[in-house]
Amino acid sequence: MGKKLYVGSLSYDTTDESLKEAFSQAGTVESASVITDKMSGRSRGFGFVEMATDEEAQKAIETLNGQEVDGRKVTVNEARPMTDRPPRPAGGFNRGGGGFNRGGGRGFGGGGRDY
Repeated sequence: MGKKLYVGSLSYDTTDESLKEAFSQAGTVESASVITDKMSGRSRGFGFVEMATDEEAQKAIETLNGQEVDGRKVTVNEARPMTDRPPRPAGGFNRGGGGFNRGGGRGFGGGGRDY
């Protein structure tokens, strides 16, 4: 069974096919996919390549890490399983207080003045 590789700093013009073609110089590519934004369909600038053997995966890392693919120098390393990632904060956005000054005195929404 082969190894899955993470490929970062991809050009927004890179397609699954051009990614597969670039990595085929290191060996047999089982799959290649550029990750896209769900809303816009635009590339998120990274992807994954699965090589047929561990040896070919290592060769791909050694030969393609720091090399240009579609005009951008890419980062190539072994992909980590999803369980190894640090947890994301709940909610995704900073939902802390803030916003307008709701107390007395100065600022928007404050009391004391009629505009």
